[in-house]
Amino acid sequence: MNFIDLRKQYQRIKDDIDNSVFEVLNNANFIQGDQVKKLEKKLSEYTGNNCVTCANGTDALYVALRSLDIKEGDDVIVPSFTWVSTAEVVKLVNANPVFADIEENSFNVSVKSIEQVHTPNTKAIIPVSMFGKACNLEEIDKYAKAKNVTLIEDAAQSFGAKSNGRLSCSVADISTTSFFPAKPLGCYGDGGAIFVRSEELFEKISAITKHGQKGRYNYVDIGVNSRLDTIQAAILLEKIKIYEDEIIKRNIVADKYNELLSSTSYLNIPESTDPNNRSVWAQYTLKLSKEIAPFREQIMGQLKKLNIPTALYYPAPIHQQKPYLSNAYLPNTESISQRVLSLPMHPYLSVQEIEEISEKLLSVCESFIS
Repeated sequence: MNFIDLRKQYQRIKDDIDNSVFEVLNNANFIQGDQVKKLEKKLSEYTGNNCVTCANGTDALYVALRSLDIKEGDDVIVPSFTWVSTAEVVKLVNANPVFADIEENSFNVSVKSIEQVHTPNTKAIIPVSMFGKACNLEEIDKYAKAKNVTLIEDAAQSFGAKSNGRLSCSVADISTTSFFPAKPLGCYGDGGAIFVRSEELFEKISAITKHGQKGRYNYVDIGVNSRLDTIQAAILLEKIKIYEDEIIKRNIVADKYNELLSSTSYLNIPESTDPNNRSVWAQYTLKLSKEIAPFREQIMGQLKKLNIPTALYYPAPIHQQKPYLSNAYLPNTESISQRVLSLPMHPYLSVQEIEEISEKLLSVCESFIS
């Protein structure tokens, strides 16, 4: 059994993927080919915002901060319970990551947690829409506007999710996402995108991703080399055709997990969602009760022997890591990082597989309780 089964997805659209890749190979237009522009147009139509593709999700965040001239002495509010890129890019522009705590049930930061760490030097807020569930974007956006700071949604895991009926990547001043293969909408290598409302920022971001160029050899900014390969764009153009159907399937998988795992007190299942607040379920992550959490490694080991893969996102908060050490008070983050456990999640899990995973998880957990 695979934690994420990309082969099943590929088999579904194999001919379309193969033909699209062959077209790129046949035309030998590997950098900034027609497929890149077509994909940017498609993504822009999907979100309602201007789109610039780039090499990966980390670059997307870095370029976003660069476009805002975030610099030394500036504070940027970020969660500590996330992949390192969210804080890493703040350090890369010599600014200061200020860590906010997350909510117990959603794994996302809230306006309350942001407000608690806001400083006079705060220039931007980067909430992460965690595990496929968008944070409360409208509420955070309202707060950001009142404080005159820029909201950047890190939507690496949530492209296609909804918050109060509005799509992830459509609300914030700037939004970024990742097309890493394991993401809900992933390519077969690295890739990312930046979404922005402002035409002025759109032009600036476009230039920064292409060595600071606006037109050939016309340098208007200090830039980076961060372009999406044409082959990856061609793959994404085929994958996005089935993406809405895959989101539906992901929600069916999550609902089945919740049904099978909700009866026990030692597993806290993820929050349920509705059409206006849908998750794209980048991960199905539950929390072990405080009584059973100390046995997490043993539980994972037993499940591995039973051919059930699991994963930890994220066992060590960023603010406790050497390059980012902070005395921030983050009780939820520190507790949850010791209790989370992610189960296999992808659109092609069968009911039988979900039942097998759930049955074995419950059995293994019970062996540590009794």
